[in-house]
Amino acid sequence: MRPLRIALTKGRLEDGAVKLLERAGYPCPAFREKGRRLILPVAGGSMEAVLCKAPDVITYVQNGVCDLGIVGKDTILEKGGNFYEMLDLGYGRCRFALAGPRGLNFFSGYSARTVASKYPNVAAEYFSGKKMDVRIIKIEGSVELAPLLGLADAIVDLVETGRTLKENGLEVIETICGVSARLIVSASSLKFRREEIENFKSRLETVSRPEKFRTERTEKG
Repeated sequence: MRPLRIALTKGRLEDGAVKLLERAGYPCPAFREKGRRLILPVAGGSMEAVLCKAPDVITYVQNGVCDLGIVGKDTILEKGGNFYEMLDLGYGRCRFALAGPRGLNFFSGYSARTVASKYPNVAAEYFSGKKMDVRIIKIEGSVELAPLLGLADAIVDLVETGRTLKENGLEVIETICGVSARLIVSASSLKFRREEIENFKSRLETVSRPEKFRTERTEKG
């Protein structure tokens, strides 16, 4: 049987994941001189870490080629998939928020609103919950530009400190939900490698001290 394989999100969440693994007793020396390698041994080869972009973490996990994954809740909400979300790992915290120019009363009046976002599915679900018909435009880069250039009235985006918003004359109108790194698991792996996975989860839970997070199945298109 191959080593337990975990997909890690490259970039913002990667360093936190490695620190968490090492605190849980899974040494990651290969990460110190990883070069361009994308598959790295963990804990002397008893596990493998696969480095990939956040949406691909979900793709590899739900297709069973990786048993586990560490990915942001933002990606889970936007992409969805068929997997189990096991644990809030307690780091990488930020929030989804609706933001716009200072003084904008977004919810007043009867004129149609346009919102720009890198996360159109999150934005659509948020406004659907408010029973608002809002035009949503997907932006790949700096979403703060959209209201500054008149493309949109407001944005839905991740907010950490709010500094970028402030420097561009924007402010949070309403917080949508909190976001943090989450541990996800393949449905097939949980079935056939449950003991290994439960042990791994328990060790991470001990060192991360997250909010208790009930295991739940995610099935979104």
